[in-house]
Amino acid sequence: MAKKNSEEQRFTLSSSPHLSKEDDVNKIMNTVIMALVPAIAFSVYHFGWDSLLTIMVAAGSCLATEYLIKKMRKREVTDTSSLLTGILLAMTLPPGLGIGFVMLGSVFAIAIGKEIFGGLGYNIFNPALLGRAFLQASFPVKMTTWEAPQHLAMDAKSFATPLGGYKFGESVIQNAGDYIDGLIMGNVGGCIGETSAIAIILGGVFILVKKYADWRIPVSYLGTVFVLGGIFWLISPANYPDPIFHLFSGGLMIGAFFMATDMVTSPVTPLGSWIFGIGAGVIVILIRLFGGLPEGVMYSIIFMNAFVPLIDRYTRPKYFGEVKK
Repeated sequence: MAKKNSEEQRFTLSSSPHLSKEDDVNKIMNTVIMALVPAIAFSVYHFGWDSLLTIMVAAGSCLATEYLIKKMRKREVTDTSSLLTGILLAMTLPPGLGIGFVMLGSVFAIAIGKEIFGGLGYNIFNPALLGRAFLQASFPVKMTTWEAPQHLAMDAKSFATPLGGYKFGESVIQNAGDYIDGLIMGNVGGCIGETSAIAIILGGVFILVKKYADWRIPVSYLGTVFVLGGIFWLISPANYPDPIFHLFSGGLMIGAFFMATDMVTSPVTPLGSWIFGIGAGVIVILIRLFGGLPEGVMYSIIFMNAFVPLIDRYTRPKYFGEVKK
């Protein structure tokens, strides 16, 4: 009996972490994919089956690329992160880009944006945005050829995006009705996942409620764009768009909720999240108002990704018992 009691009271030693949760990588990735469903559904409605084909090709190419690289390294694919990368990449592309270009960007996103660093958890930059940046630099004309929503009787290859219209003097947003119908609902040209702000916000709020994204990043990111955009608009309304236009145009919403909040490439400290979001917001305004490109979301997030290690280092909380030097 004494021997039995001693066995029952035996302690098992193990390394940290000692707190367990039901969430794992696959659950988080699958939840984020679910949060993108409203934006995907809107994209099919607005742009037709081309958008769905682009999403499927990007997702499949990312999965295949990761599988082949893991195979060469004699490892197994254990999560759905590459599937999410493919969907996010597709959401940042024009719906009629072409299968070959989509596949090329997907291969670059996984091979160079993720696996070259060692795989999930080691990549410095958001893989989906790095894939888009590669396509943007390599095929700028294809990446800026926009289609009008399929239910609007317009020339499918000459439809200006709201930001492009502002930049080059061909505004497609004229009044309050255009804001609601165009920027919020999505009846404008643009990338697959950036046109309908309401669909993106629905998914974004969902992952914030699930605590799979740090709310400080979208709040500071969007807030900075709104405040700075508002300041310039107040200074010269004739030359600069109003802050509402900045918030709901381009890829800002999907960037703020789904790209900047990537757990691997965003800060882990609360203060760091504020710094990250504010810095990205400043860059967006500078590029949109004074740069040669109409949009700056992609570059703002990639640029701030590079500073995440430094941000985490200098914003970490003091260890218990640590003596400040």
